Amino acid sequence: MIIHTVCFTLVHEPDSAAEAAFLEAARTTLPAIPGVHDFTVSRQVSSQSDFRFQFSMRFADQDAYAAYDAHPAHQGFVGTRWADEVASFQEFDFVPLPA
Repeated sequence: MIIHTVCFTLVHEPDSAAEAAFLEAARTTLPAIPGVHDFTVSRQVSSQSDFRFQFSMRFADQDAYAAYDAHPAHQGFVGTRWADEVASFQEFDFVPLPA
């Protein structure tokens, strides 16, 4: 299993219609891609980070993650929304350690 997360800040004003539209587009587009499990959108509440939001999702394995990354819906979202609307971001990909 791979847990893929990305923390980010948008170029839009907080709580604006543009911010809401971006998040709704992500909620509609990304979890519909085959292989995506447990997609969540979270808002930062700590003052220790400049990132305002986080997307998180799980993939069964590296092949599922690679298929998501190459999927036309993901590439389209990145090219038409992410590239223009995200001010800064950091990606984190984790594999749980065995107990």
